[in-house]
Amino acid sequence: MNRIVKAAYAALVFAFLYLPLVVIAVYSFNASKYSLAWKGFTLQWYGKLIGNATLLDAALRSMTIAVVSATVALALGTLAAFMLHQYRFKGRKAVFGGLFVMMMSPDIVIGISLLVLFLGAGLALGFWTLLMGHVTLCMPFAAATVYSRFEGFDPTVVEAARDLGATEYQVFRRIVLPMAAPGLVAAWLLSFTLSLDDVIVSFFTTGPTYEVLPLRIYSMVRLGIKPDVNALSVVMIAITVTAVVLSRRLLKEKS
Repeated sequence: MNRIVKAAYAALVFAFLYLPLVVIAVYSFNASKYSLAWKGFTLQWYGKLIGNATLLDAALRSMTIAVVSATVALALGTLAAFMLHQYRFKGRKAVFGGLFVMMMSPDIVIGISLLVLFLGAGLALGFWTLLMGHVTLCMPFAAATVYSRFEGFDPTVVEAARDLGATEYQVFRRIVLPMAAPGLVAAWLLSFTLSLDDVIVSFFTTGPTYEVLPLRIYSMVRLGIKPDVNALSVVMIAITVTAVVLSRRLLKEKS
């Protein structure tokens, strides 16, 4: 009986989380444009989506920001994780705690803080401010992911390399990076997903001349949900799920 209750509870939780996504996916194939009633199966909304130049431009901007910010966040996060894992220094706990504070901080707090910083520095809101905002958002997650990979290392391998005369750069490049490769790819995919899906930080750190896809979707939904929005949502869900699944599988690899 207890097992049945637990299974029912888990089913309700998963239904609450994922049923709206299923509904969006189903209605993206609905022939009806203005009604929720099912009018037949169609792919016309996906064709309309492909022909929408405004959405495609916003999608290209989002992909550009996601790829660049994920790469920069991975580079900074990897260096931070290596430093925290390999060295013991004064303030190490504060740095470690700072990463988790950033991970736990609400996006709206990060967005407003960055907006105040950019305006105080006299920076025009656009591509560069948006990029810095997304790097700030993603870097702690990348560092935590790579650090968890470093925790599975055999420390004697690094010590043996140092005993044989390898410099810190050689240890990092020839020993640490190859061993951490699955974790690095997982961290990049996670950062890419966070950047691609972000709305709040993007809202505060970009300007009217550089509109990204999540903000474009938000402005479209405010005027009413249309079938092409459902189709676009399904495409973004597919990209996000693929990136998350790949990152989790790579993170679990032991080789």
